[in-house]
Amino acid sequence: MTRLALRSLRHRPGTAVATLVALTAGVAILLAMGSLVESGLRFSAAPVRYAAADAVVARPDLTVTGTDLDGTPTTSTVGLPEGGTVPLSLADRLRSVPGVTAVVPDVTIPVVAGGVPLLGHGFGGVAVLRGAAPSADDEVAVSPLFAGSPGDTVELSAGGVTRRYRVSGIVDGPGVYFTTAHALALNPRPGQADALLVSGALDTAGDFQVYRGAERGRAEHPAGARAAALLVEIGAAFGGYVVLLVGFVVAATVGLAVRQRRRELTLLRSVAATRGQVRRLVLAEVLALGLVAVALGLPLGWLAGRWVRAGLLDRGVVPADFPFREGLLAAPAVAAVVLLVAAVAALLGTWRAVRLPAGAPPRPRRRLRFGAGVTALAGGATLVVVTAVTGGTTALASATGLLYLLVLAVALLAPWINATAARLLARPLRLVFGAGGRLAAANLRANARGTVTVLTALVLAVGLGGSVWFLQDNLSRETVAQHRAGTVATVAVTAPGGLPPSAAAELRRLPGVAAATGVHRTAVVVRVFDGAESLPAQAVDPEDLPSTQDLRVRRGSLADLDATSLAVSSMQASSHGWDVGDRVSLWLGDGTPAVLRVAAVYDRGLAFGDVTLARATVTGHTAAVTDDHVLLRSAPGTDLAAALSGWPAAHPGAGVPPALAGWLAAHPGATLTPPAALTASLATDLALSAWLNRLLIAVLVTFAALAAANTMVVAALSRARELALLRLAGATKAQTRRMVHAEQTALLGTALLLGGAIAAVTLTSVVHTATGRLVPYVPWPAYAAILAAAAALALGTTILPVTHLLRKRPIQALAAKD
Repeated sequence: MTRLALRSLRHRPGTAVATLVALTAGVAILLAMGSLVESGLRFSAAPVRYAAADAVVARPDLTVTGTDLDGTPTTSTVGLPEGGTVPLSLADRLRSVPGVTAVVPDVTIPVVAGGVPLLGHGFGGVAVLRGAAPSADDEVAVSPLFAGSPGDTVELSAGGVTRRYRVSGIVDGPGVYFTTAHALALNPRPGQADALLVSGALDTAGDFQVYRGAERGRAEHPAGARAAALLVEIGAAFGGYVVLLVGFVVAATVGLAVRQRRRELTLLRSVAATRGQVRRLVLAEVLALGLVAVALGLPLGWLAGRWVRAGLLDRGVVPADFPFREGLLAAPAVAAVVLLVAAVAALLGTWRAVRLPAGAPPRPRRRLRFGAGVTALAGGATLVVVTAVTGGTTALASATGLLYLLVLAVALLAPWINATAARLLARPLRLVFGAGGRLAAANLRANARGTVTVLTALVLAVGLGGSVWFLQDNLSRETVAQHRAGTVATVAVTAPGGLPPSAAAELRRLPGVAAATGVHRTAVVVRVFDGAESLPAQAVDPEDLPSTQDLRVRRGSLADLDATSLAVSSMQASSHGWDVGDRVSLWLGDGTPAVLRVAAVYDRGLAFGDVTLARATVTGHTAAVTDDHVLLRSAPGTDLAAALSGWPAAHPGAGVPPALAGWLAAHPGATLTPPAALTASLATDLALSAWLNRLLIAVLVTFAALAAANTMVVAALSRARELALLRLAGATKAQTRRMVHAEQTALLGTALLLGGAIAAVTLTSVVHTATGRLVPYVPWPAYAAILAAAAALALGTTILPVTHLLRKRPIQALAAKD
């Protein structure tokens, strides 16, 4: 059977190459994603600061229980945005546990040295390379990468306050190290510790997790642990899509090839070949191609994996020192998965063909398919209404499902769509292409079922490219627009490592400053139906907030914002059913539960976060006590914006009010920044978050295009006899080409019209829900590029094979095999 399969492949290069390309692409992408999953699952970090501890007690994430639709309890775990904390009071209780000899709290303090942000810690037993451990509040031990030697003096800023320290020693660890007592005094979260380092035997610590052995490294490097979980999630999601797409493309290609080989298979059945033998023949062909695809795809996947990992590192998705794996363990798993998917797809592609009696034509189940298509179309229409009358994440989910339902409806109704399009376009095709157009219309009507895969793949490519891809452009554009319109401050004050929480009050008292608002970016965790999710938030000094930020309040008032309340975006208010006066239960960024009253609902949540809190609410619950920036508004008679032209410059005092210049000079690194610079930074963050989404869409669109290309190339090459008969009947090469051009133009036009309509409906629904705008932003050059790519794909994959066929003499082509 294997020898027969290899001979069959040698005589059908079109089908073989089409299947091989799909499998090779699948192997390459799966290995790239598999290396991410392997890197996440095999993540380990050697403990450095925690190396001397026998156990580490920490709480890096929050586990929330919920209820499924059928009442089944569910559990959801979400990483704490500000890093979980452990109460210092737990240390006293652990010291009384039999077997525990010592408990040392570990805290993290953001510091700035020479304008460079670093992390400071208490000295918890890290190895000393030279000198000694710090023994006084004015001493620190530093990393070998830190400039200095024992006995030197350094300036460190913590919490916006600059102090001088003597270097007591050089240690084998990153950052700087204070005495434990001084670290607790600088701790941005009083009464809490990042972790407790335990010496001795400890089995459990109540609601907190106990790390031992190699797991101590995961507790010491929570950013790496979160990145590992993210890599597993990304790789699994992408890989799942790719497995489905590979199966779809291979099944469609094999199914088309089997239909075109009906005479050969009929002959095999006539000479006593069983259905199982025919299936094994096709299966052997596909598995042989699969082995070649594995050999070709693994090196390509290794290169693709390196490119993806470089992109993740460049965009800060994972820490710079994250230990990536090359996918050595993922490679055999990928090979096995691709071969299995290819085998299943081959069996599905041949199932119906071999079940029919020898030579019997297939019996399409038209009623079932038509009913399913109408149902999908009705479901899409229902989601359009749901998206229009609801809001929040419910509307967004409905709009996203709308895209796939409409594409599914097109796939199911494609035979009727193709036949209808052929009838409607018959006259235009005759007028434009003459007799070739008449033949094209007849061919399209007769082959309405044969072009189903092509129509579906082109519609999917145009629909995805024109909706989900451009959604990122709309969100970025709207976020930047909201930030520009909502930032009514004149200037902003920024500094490396942030500004002290007292900065806003100090700046507010300066002459020429009418209002000052400190802003600290954080996040909160809220309960959703099946668990919990993290929402971006800003913590502000509410006193002058309306004078520096215009959040476009819809209900309530920001004047009521205090330590016991919050303001929420209209999107989240609609999603959770919150309104002014409601009391909301949530968790702050470090996992502390809080119950806050809704003081206001505002529209500009994309730019300023879904939740706005008073700074007092999060004090002691964030990893930094500093504000990210302070917004200033000029007093009447003063133009702080004019000061930007002279700050910083050769004479930084030029144009700057003296009091403000003195304040800036007293805070090293503090500088004036135009609000537009904050907007530019925000746009950069949005670009980073959109990269993964666009990468996924690129994979989906590529496979959709590959499915269309495979089908069109195989279908074109199978028309050798048809084109030969036309030429023997008197048709010239030019007339034959015009017929093929007419067919592809009609098919392409139908696909572009349907795909564009689906993209327009989906994009409009999502953008209206997310931004309130009725007309989405579409960069027409980019959309024209999508249409041009679809046209080139549809025409190129047909014209080139047909041109190849027309080079042969008609008699030779008529004698060719299927």
